[in-house]
Amino acid sequence: MASSKHPETIALHAGYRADPTTTSVAVPIYQTTSYQFNSTEHAANLFALKELGNIYTRIMNPTQAVLEERIAALEGGVAALALSSGQAASLFAVQNICHAGDNFVCSTDIYGGTWNLFANTMKTMGIECRFVDPADPENFRRATDARTRCYYGETLPNPKLAVFPIAEVAKIGRELGVPLIVDNTAAPILCRPIEHGAAITMHSTTKYIGGHGTSIGGIIVDGGNFDWEKHAQRFPMLNTPDPSYHGAVWTQAVKPLGPIAYIIKARVTLLRDIGAAMSPFNAFMFIQGLETLALRVRQQAANAIRVAEYLSKHPKIARTIFPGLQTGELKRRADAHLKGGYGALVGFELKGGREAGRKFIDSLKMFYHVANIGDVRSLAIHPATTTHSQLTAEEQLKTGVSDGYVRLSIGIEHIDDILADLDQALAAL
Repeated sequence: MASSKHPETIALHAGYRADPTTTSVAVPIYQTTSYQFNSTEHAANLFALKELGNIYTRIMNPTQAVLEERIAALEGGVAALALSSGQAASLFAVQNICHAGDNFVCSTDIYGGTWNLFANTMKTMGIECRFVDPADPENFRRATDARTRCYYGETLPNPKLAVFPIAEVAKIGRELGVPLIVDNTAAPILCRPIEHGAAITMHSTTKYIGGHGTSIGGIIVDGGNFDWEKHAQRFPMLNTPDPSYHGAVWTQAVKPLGPIAYIIKARVTLLRDIGAAMSPFNAFMFIQGLETLALRVRQQAANAIRVAEYLSKHPKIARTIFPGLQTGELKRRADAHLKGGYGALVGFELKGGREAGRKFIDSLKMFYHVANIGDVRSLAIHPATTTHSQLTAEEQLKTGVSDGYVRLSIGIEHIDDILADLDQALAAL
């Protein structure tokens, strides 16, 4: 059933039917470091990429492989690479095509940890991140030059919750030969950025894909839809001999295997050398999460609409931030890119500012106060003093964080219980 277009079916069946040796229906945890080669010729072929197969679990693993194939199918891509965290996925996605001296253009509407990675850590690597406001997609064009290697944005930016103009920015990128990378962490099932022109997508699998707050992981998906050879001058890392892999030219080396030059290079150079591998056990846990992903996302999205409507009418709240309540261009983008719901994240600004935000959080009884999103449980946090506290006040405002801003990640509890907890916490202000 891997050919199905329905996410409920793909998440259960893509990439695996039964273990060929034991006939196990559940995907086994292949807790092994290495793999027996059939012969010296077989080993040589694997290392030369004449055929694909298992070499060492730092680079690939059969449990990871099922997860990769299923998520690639869900996203509409050709191949994927599982990694140890969402942060590793963000780094690898850009670093795979950016050298020291290169730059990339990124939306200001992104997660605070990603902002810090791009603005500071990658700067020490000699890679420049140029932040632009995605309210005007043409800002990406204006920031592009000959050394620009990619664009980057989040489908449903955390915490600003203004849907990224995927189709518009992707179109600009295609005109200039610049691929768009989209972090789809907050909108699995609801959005498939590759269908809107994105070349690469990524997820923190820690969030909705895992769903149960048990495991850390990330994944990159190659859309297989960007012509790296056509823009060879912009992408020397894929089109000139790679000294780290006996001079392989990636667009040529893997051509018989399909349009997977980008993802293969990420696997056999970055993952091989940096070692940010997802453990087989965590891959197994994410496979379990995938099986109910479509059901969870729809229930969470339905609950979130009710929460947003409740908050928008509360007298102690200055503003409610939720795609389903937006108007004008923001609402148009949300309706164009999100199908089946507006996600499970709801933000709001309290009239009492920072102190009101703290008191609200401390007054919650059912909601968990954690630095995470996407759990089956409802979660809450005050970003200005936690997830975005390393950013300057100006940077916080650019990402959508004010002193009184609170972010909720709505779970699958009964909606009456969710609203009751919010109501009593607001009454305590």
